[in-house]
Amino acid sequence: MIQQTLFKNVRVFSPTGIYEPGWLLVEGREIASMGSGTPPASLATADGKTIDANGLNLLPGFIDLHVHGALGQDTMGASPDGLESIGRYLAQHGVTSFLAATWTAADEEIDRALQTIRKVYGRIKDGATLLGAYLEGPYLNPNRAGAQAHEFIRSAADHITAQQWIDDEMVRVVVLAPENPENLWLVEDCVRKGITVAAGHTAASYEEMQVAVTRGVRHLSHCFNAMGTLHHRQPGVIGAGLTMPELRCELIADNIHVHPAVQQILYQAKGPYGMLLVSDCTRTTGLPDGEYDLDSRRVVVKEDIVRLSDGTLAGSRLALDQALRNFSANVRRPLSELWPIVSLTPARAIGIAHQKGVLEVGHDADLVLLDDALQVKLTMTEGSIAYLAQASNLQING
Repeated sequence: MIQQTLFKNVRVFSPTGIYEPGWLLVEGREIASMGSGTPPASLATADGKTIDANGLNLLPGFIDLHVHGALGQDTMGASPDGLESIGRYLAQHGVTSFLAATWTAADEEIDRALQTIRKVYGRIKDGATLLGAYLEGPYLNPNRAGAQAHEFIRSAADHITAQQWIDDEMVRVVVLAPENPENLWLVEDCVRKGITVAAGHTAASYEEMQVAVTRGVRHLSHCFNAMGTLHHRQPGVIGAGLTMPELRCELIADNIHVHPAVQQILYQAKGPYGMLLVSDCTRTTGLPDGEYDLDSRRVVVKEDIVRLSDGTLAGSRLALDQALRNFSANVRRPLSELWPIVSLTPARAIGIAHQKGVLEVGHDADLVLLDDALQVKLTMTEGSIAYLAQASNLQING
C-alpha cells in the first residue's frame, strides 16, 4: 500500500498563491493533491498519517547547490559516511536536495570525490537527497583563487581530464573562469551535456562575460566573492550578473561575505527568479570556534567566520535556513515573494524544476514546515519525514 501523509491547517505556498488555510496530500514520494480550506472528508482516512500544522508555513524543500561540508566532513574527504552525515545535517535546516561541491585539488582527489558522490547519490536516510556534484575548479583564475589551492589551478587545455569529469553523469554544475580562451570549449561541451556552467573565481571583463553568455554560461558562483569589483567604467563580472537576464546569481547571505546593503542591490536587480541563496558551507559548519584542517591547510573559526592563516575567507558556516532568515531581514520582503530563492530558482538553475522546487501535483514531496520566524519544524524528503523538531507543536496522527 502506498504511504499517505495529509498536511492540514497549513499555509500552502503554491506557485499560484498561498492557500490559507490549506491542505496537501502526499502519496508515496509525490504530491498527490492540494487545495484551500479544509481537506475533503474522503481524505480523513486511517490508512495514512495526518499532520495538523497549526497554521505553519508549508514550502517546497530548500535546494542548496553549493555544499562543501559540515560536522567535520566534506566532499573532498571522499567518505560515503561523511556525505550521509552532511545530508542529515542539511535536512535539519530545511534542505531536501543538495549538490556536493568539490574544490581545486589534485586530479586523483577530485576523481575520488566524484566516485563517492556516485555511491551516495539519491535520497539519504533521514537526510537530504544528493543530486550530484558541483565542480568548483580547477579551471579558475589564480588571481581570484580565494581559498582555492593555487598550486592546482589551471586551464582546461588538458581536454582528456576535463572530458572525463563532465562525462561523469554526477556533475551538474561546472565553475570556471571564462576569460581564459582555453576554457571556452568546456563551456560549449557542458551545455551540450545539460551541465550548468557558472562563472566563478574570475576576473572576466564585462565584454568577456558577454562572450561567455553567448557560449552558454548561465550562472555566477557566489556573486561578489572571488571576482572583480564593480567599477562605473569597468562593470566586470558583477556588472554582468546584475544586468544580464541570462545569468542567475548565487549569494552567500551570512552577512559576512556580502554586506546587507549589497544584498539589497542584488535583489532589486535580479528579483526572486534571477538569484538564489547558497550556503557554501564547509566542514567547520556545526562545529565550535577553533582551528581545523582544510585539506593540507589550517583554518581558524572565530565568531562564525572561517579564514585561512592569511585572513582569506574560506567558505562559510551557514545553513540555508539561516541564510533565508538573514536575507529576509535584509531586504524586508515577505516570504510569499522570497520563497523561490531557496527552491524553485535553484531547481531551474540545474534543470530539475519539472520534478522539484515547487509545490505542484506530481512533483516530488520535498517539503519544509516553517514557523513565522522561519525556523524549521519539519523536513520531508521524497515523501519521508527526514527531520522533526522537538518543539514543533505539530499534531501528528497515524
